[in-house]
Amino acid sequence: MARSKNQDERRAGLVEATIDAVSEHGLRSLSLADVAAKAGLTRGAILYYYDDLDMLLIEAHRAGLERFCDQRDAVVATIDRPQEKLAAAIRAGLPSGPDDALMRLLYEFDVLAGTSALHDELVERMYTRQLATYTGILELGIASGVFDLPLPVRTLAMNLVALEDAYGLHIVAGNSLITVESAESAMRAVADNLGAPTTAG
Repeated sequence: MARSKNQDERRAGLVEATIDAVSEHGLRSLSLADVAAKAGLTRGAILYYYDDLDMLLIEAHRAGLERFCDQRDAVVATIDRPQEKLAAAIRAGLPSGPDDALMRLLYEFDVLAGTSALHDELVERMYTRQLATYTGILELGIASGVFDLPLPVRTLAMNLVALEDAYGLHIVAGNSLITVESAESAMRAVADNLGAPTTAG
């Protein structure tokens, strides 16, 4: 049991090292040697835990899904009012700031979409989860009589995902004109104007 726990901890550490290495070198030029340097291990030691770099990237992307999808959905599930659910989803879907390494990694995958089947699959998996979160909230709001949307649910959900991704990209790119707070405020204002009030504090 102790051996299994140590291996789980080492794997988690390698995922974190991968995220940090991507933040420093970029996904396009990332190598196992870069990850090894961040982790303080040899390349061979990494291959003991993961078959290749792609396997590490899949695990890093899974960590992103856990943070930005699983955890967000868990928070949303604890809230009753659709307005507050939507406000919480918007807040949790944005980066914590320009130095959010995990969010930067996810955007790196977006940039490389179309260059390999792996990148395409990971990007589509993330998008599907984002879309499902917003779709579920909007459908609940309609069913409960709270939302009166001027657009089809799927269209509005797609727009919210697009705004989330666009503002998030500006934030991690270091655009000083767009902060986490201003992005959140803008997304909630758009939702309000589309007939979905988000008055939660």
